[in-house]
Amino acid sequence: MSELVDHLAELTGFRDRDVLDVTLAGAFRDLLHPRSVAIYRMVGDGDNQRWLTRARLGENDVVATADPVWVDLDSLPKLRDHPARCEALNGETVVSCNGNDGLSVFPLATDREVVGVLEMHTDGVLGTEAQRMVCSILRVYRNFQGLLDYSERDTLTGLLNRKTFDESFLKVSSTIHPRSGTGDARRTVGPGSLYWLGMIDIDHFKTVNDSYGHLIGDEVLLLLSRLMRSSFRFHDRLYRFGGEEFVVLMRCESETDARRAFERLRVNAERYAFPQVGNITVSVGFSEVKASDSPSAAIERADKAVYYAKSHGRNQVQSHADLVARGEIDLSEKVGDVELF
Repeated sequence: MSELVDHLAELTGFRDRDVLDVTLAGAFRDLLHPRSVAIYRMVGDGDNQRWLTRARLGENDVVATADPVWVDLDSLPKLRDHPARCEALNGETVVSCNGNDGLSVFPLATDREVVGVLEMHTDGVLGTEAQRMVCSILRVYRNFQGLLDYSERDTLTGLLNRKTFDESFLKVSSTIHPRSGTGDARRTVGPGSLYWLGMIDIDHFKTVNDSYGHLIGDEVLLLLSRLMRSSFRFHDRLYRFGGEEFVVLMRCESETDARRAFERLRVNAERYAFPQVGNITVSVGFSEVKASDSPSAAIERADKAVYYAKSHGRNQVQSHADLVARGEIDLSEKVGDVELF
């Protein structure tokens, strides 16, 4: 019992979700001694849903393995290739045994949905008491995840909130190193190694609130957040900073690819029929994340690009670097007092 309590104390002692999943897998490995234990999350949409490995430990592994945060979706196993996991997504525990090979799959749920599974391979079938203990620990895990969501996510849209941004940004910027002999703050190896920060602002949002009321305005914000989820990749980090201001932190190979992603959202928003309001548009400004960048510096660059988009017709995507190269904005100029709403 004391060992179980120790693991629960350790499990609820972290705020980093990556560490939390590794700790959960480690707790079950130490308590039940399975051949292997792993946590898989469901990612992707529609017919292209995949399994992302969050943490996996074999009985003799010292360190857990996991898929990289920015892994290519198409490289992951397809959902349908693992029927026992798919069955557990319905909310029920799946236990089977083939000879001495036991398989137990437990649903991992949030307050709103099942998002993944815990999978264990054991010698023989997992006993009833052991199953009950796993389910009890997973309830603690679910409740703790709910507390993290409450503190880290925007209550209206479910996107990440402003206070979670700085930590994620600093993790990204710390991995970027300038090329030797140049001032180009980019990583020198590997495809997809550039990071981009984009700011998204709803055009004339003040008019929406004034004309239709804040309840309809909130509905617009909620629907735009859903369009963002469908427009960007599963590992792109989406934030609501407050009001009608949204931020995206993502990784891709070039400015062209980043622009294409932001343009996809702009087009999707322009074509979407928002109830009562009809059509709205968004203006987007984005900038590459540089080595040793501070969050405020990157945000300021993207904000300048948004300001330019707003003051030159709205409903467009602008790159800070491109605007500087064209002489449209000066590196020293501050965002002005133009009406952005």
